[in-house]
Amino acid sequence: MAEHKEESLMEKIKEKLHDSSSDSDNESTAAAIKAKIFRLFGREQPVHKVFGGGKPADILLWRNKKVSGGVLAGATAIWVLFDLMEYHFLTLIGHCFILSLAVLFLWSNASTFINKSPPHIPVVEVSEDLFVSIALSLRHEINRGFAVLREIAAGRDLKKFLAVAAGLWVLSILGSCCSFITLFYILVVVLFTVPFLYEKYEDKVDSFAEKATAEFKKHYAVFHAKVITKIPVAQLKAKKLH
Repeated sequence: MAEHKEESLMEKIKEKLHDSSSDSDNESTAAAIKAKIFRLFGREQPVHKVFGGGKPADILLWRNKKVSGGVLAGATAIWVLFDLMEYHFLTLIGHCFILSLAVLFLWSNASTFINKSPPHIPVVEVSEDLFVSIALSLRHEINRGFAVLREIAAGRDLKKFLAVAAGLWVLSILGSCCSFITLFYILVVVLFTVPFLYEKYEDKVDSFAEKATAEFKKHYAVFHAKVITKIPVAQLKAKKLH
């Protein structure tokens, strides 16, 4: 009986070891397959981490539906006020300040008659570190944009040139069709819908993008062979490389 129990115990241990090794093999295989999956724009991280992984990413990806809905509703209200109703920004700021100051002034003076405490008006101070960090971030992004434009203007990357030219052309068309406020509102709506929908259907979108990228590479190869190689500058560069 003791030998039979020992044999059964050894069989159970072997089965557990075999199951754990098979699980680890399955996990490694799944990780390898996942690494080979095509992701849009060469993305290696989840969508949430691409947008910073903090509260802004939570808002854009609707992790907190109340805050996301509030921001989108605020942008909609701004668009309705300034574009549809043609309300002016300075007029709105002036009316808001007049109304708030009038309410606080009347409340402060009426508090002695109605036996209630006056309103608590907090001291608001803008931090210097906040402005410095914002200015440094803007400076970094502006310099990076200028570096990209300089590289494109130097004729080093045809793909970037075509992409930027197409983007500016689309922007010019949108600018002629709608106002800046409408364009800003469209951008906000796109930011609050496209990343959310992409995260939800990323496998289908990535599969379609892989096919579209392969098709684009085919057409670009034909264009490069028939047009780019016949340009004198391209021929000189090809001779220098050889």
